[in-house]
Amino acid sequence: MFKIDFLLLHAMTNQNLLEYLLDFLTPARRKLFARVLKERTNYFTLATQDVYQLHNTSAVLRSCDVFGFQNIHVIEERNPRRIDKEIAMGAQKWVDVNRYNSTTACVDTLRRKGYRIVATSPHGDAQLLQDFDLSRPAAIFFGTEKNGLSQEFIEKADATLKIPMYGFTESLNISVSAAIILQELSFKLRKSNYNWRLSDKEREELHLKWARKSIKNSDALIESFLKN
Repeated sequence: MFKIDFLLLHAMTNQNLLEYLLDFLTPARRKLFARVLKERTNYFTLATQDVYQLHNTSAVLRSCDVFGFQNIHVIEERNPRRIDKEIAMGAQKWVDVNRYNSTTACVDTLRRKGYRIVATSPHGDAQLLQDFDLSRPAAIFFGTEKNGLSQEFIEKADATLKIPMYGFTESLNISVSAAIILQELSFKLRKSNYNWRLSDKEREELHLKWARKSIKNSDALIESFLKN
């Protein structure tokens, strides 16, 4: 089977191919895709830096899917890890996982895409979650389980964000923190007038990707489609 050039494929016949593949999915799956795509966003995105425990990154990935965030950025300078599929519960199939071997590479990439770099920290004069500014796209960074993000990173960030806490403990598990922040941002975005949804092009590309992943012999079907 020949290797498919999906960039060329996109330029030539993306929409026709999508319609072709959707015929191989059940009506229920097609309806589900349409509903979830409508709620997906890249307006905010999330990044983790050298998270050690495999289950934490996997749980964060699952939260991204649950609350409609399409991309997660995983920095693995010291702790390269794979996703725990049992904890992610299939979310790795629907959320795009972007991996980096340095924090600088991740930050530079996200800045070029127009994201504010926002550090999470329970300390100092960080902005409270409920007061977070929604007016610009942002990448929310989470650090290691024990030490969080480095002070050097926090000082270079465009903003610092914290969850209000009222007990003796000043920190939460990273997966819990991420879930709380993602839920709050997701809720506020959906009540706002900001243009937070995916563009038509982004939805089409994601729709095609999901369709391919849902059909076991999708590459063979695509090859047949191109030949015809």
